[in-house]
Amino acid sequence: MAAKASAKAAAATPLRPVSEAEAAALAQQVKDEVRHAWHGYKQYAWGHDALSPLSKKPRDWYEHSLLMTPVDALDTLMIMGLKTEADEARELIAQQLNFDQDMYVQNFEITIRLLGGLISAYQISGDARLLDKAEDLGKRLLPVFESPTGLPYTHVNLRTGKVRGKLSNPAETGTLVLEFGMLSRLTGKPVYFEKSKRALVATYKAASPMGLVGSTIDVETGRWADTGAHIGGGIDSYYEYLNKCWRLFGDMECKAMWEHSIEGVNKALADQRNGGLWYGHADMNTGIRTKTQYGALDAFMPALLALGGDMKRARALQESGLRMWRLHGVEPESLDYASMTVQSPGYALRPEIVESAYYLHHYTGNPRYRAMGREFWQAFVRYCRTEAGYAALKDVRSKEQEDSMESFVFAETFKYFYLLFAPKSALNFDGVTFNTEAHPLHLPAAAPAAH
Repeated sequence: MAAKASAKAAAATPLRPVSEAEAAALAQQVKDEVRHAWHGYKQYAWGHDALSPLSKKPRDWYEHSLLMTPVDALDTLMIMGLKTEADEARELIAQQLNFDQDMYVQNFEITIRLLGGLISAYQISGDARLLDKAEDLGKRLLPVFESPTGLPYTHVNLRTGKVRGKLSNPAETGTLVLEFGMLSRLTGKPVYFEKSKRALVATYKAASPMGLVGSTIDVETGRWADTGAHIGGGIDSYYEYLNKCWRLFGDMECKAMWEHSIEGVNKALADQRNGGLWYGHADMNTGIRTKTQYGALDAFMPALLALGGDMKRARALQESGLRMWRLHGVEPESLDYASMTVQSPGYALRPEIVESAYYLHHYTGNPRYRAMGREFWQAFVRYCRTEAGYAALKDVRSKEQEDSMESFVFAETFKYFYLLFAPKSALNFDGVTFNTEAHPLHLPAAAPAAH
């Protein structure tokens, strides 16, 4: 009961409004911190995928670096007007990024981070070298779709095209159509859109009658190995891409799939508990609740609800996210919202709660969301800043840091903080669709878009 009482007290703490002058100062602070983290990467991990910010050592995902941090950071650096940093990132990518590597990579992560990052940066900069890299990567990823169902295998060898990994999840099978679809638009080659759209439709067709998907699917048989339904990691961005495929490409089949799916999600997963709205876990076939779990990755949902026009649920769920954050001053990876106790205590520098604040501020103009953002930002800097960059937290209760700074901190977390505080002119929200790694994709895709 004490946890519930303190959670209620924390939730009741008022949010002081953010003036335009303070918002401008916060936007500048975000830019300064991006420069700080970028310079740490440059000093200690240049040419590698990521910086380990406590040991100040480079880290690569695979045998050869794929420049994960520079590619993920590039559009953020350009949007912020950090020209020196953007130019050095772009030249490093143009000169050194080489996908002709005899190694297996995870299709989903490479698609959202690298394919999405290259396409977005090309659209902002007009540098054709970036589109060439994107097309080379897209070709090398295509073999993943050659399964009996059209659902993609999880891993592919970039040089040989051999594939592996037949147990996948809806996020990995259904979060590819924005990036591959844009590659089709920009190259005039329909194969990328067709294969990724087929995978999205195959994922939807495997859903239960109420539109819910499970947690693990066999890409060769299309059968579920785990029927647990939720909106967290492993499923989250599948629902996001149903909506955004319609938004970006005007695809009416995706619109119909989205409308059916979100109805089932709201019916089976939404949960009124402790005076607030949460989204928990249920069985995809019966809709019976299995867990009262919500976490940092689920916190993208207010943004998606707002994008779908459901502002009432979006606002209510963001208030629950604020309560989750305030429980220990930083959100945990996962929480049991029935008992308000932490289940998984880490904080990986995740962006989703900030993304939702940005979307809600965009749609409502309510200064409350900038005030939330300021609270998130101040805690983020206080607990995660290091001499060389930003570090994840092992435990939000103790605030002990972890030697990790994933590339998405540049692609997403810093970007959403900046856009929340910056004037709307910093990026035309209505002229872009963000992929799940926060890379803005512009349509019409015929020409690079000014920002």
